[in-house]
Amino acid sequence: MVSIEPSKTQRLYLLLKDQILSGVLPPGHRLPSEPDLAVQHRLSRVTVRRALDGLAREGLIRRQPGAGTFVLDTSPRKSVIGDLSNMLAHLVEMGRTTRVRLVAFRYGTAPAPVVEALRLAENEIVQHAVRVRYIDDTPFSHLTTYVPERIGRHYSEAELASTPLLALLERSGIALERAVQTITATLAGPEIAAELGVEVGAPLLAMTRAVHDSDGRGVEYLSALYRPDKYAFQMEMSRTGIGPDRRWSPSGTGYAPATGRRAASQSRRRA
Repeated sequence: MVSIEPSKTQRLYLLLKDQILSGVLPPGHRLPSEPDLAVQHRLSRVTVRRALDGLAREGLIRRQPGAGTFVLDTSPRKSVIGDLSNMLAHLVEMGRTTRVRLVAFRYGTAPAPVVEALRLAENEIVQHAVRVRYIDDTPFSHLTTYVPERIGRHYSEAELASTPLLALLERSGIALERAVQTITATLAGPEIAAELGVEVGAPLLAMTRAVHDSDGRGVEYLSALYRPDKYAFQMEMSRTGIGPDRRWSPSGTGYAPATGRRAASQSRRRA
């Protein structure tokens, strides 16, 4: 049996994808045959085939039996832009232009990191939901949320499948005051890869957000994974400060000129 090395498959997949998206391999270009690619990159034909399968699933190449494998035109590729400076308005708009599939919905206790982030009581019950959001029938985000039961009971499972969660929270009378948000990167595991239609080990954008109300109580914890080819974060920035303290700052926020530290208003952006 020929062994398939996911790391080598991923490296070839990413190399060819980068060459296609950057224009090094233009639309209509005929790729070398599988045997030639295997020799060129010192890989097995099975590994090469797996890499090409991933490119074909993404619509980057087309295989024509008897003719070869050709690069497809990748522009324009529709994607979603996340506005970090006005996240709620962005989510409401995204709810109108995309659709969501509710994967899981239940009540129970939360994992320790969620308990800590939301400052929950011991064994406090939360609503746990998993959703996958689509654009043009292509999945682009995997969303896992935790909401205290006292808040989650204000809306139904069906409403969560059709309305952005933050909009439901505000409709429930929650005064959203502060959010701590972290953006990083990760790799897709088997379950997430299947949900988002990507290869196992594919790079993903990862975001966590803990939202608190005006009384400092935790109201939502979000763990989100995004396909970087379909989703990007964007923030509008402007120059602030005086003299040597001038720097780039998110619009609508400021820096304390005397120390160069971010003003408290930045940590209170609505999310």
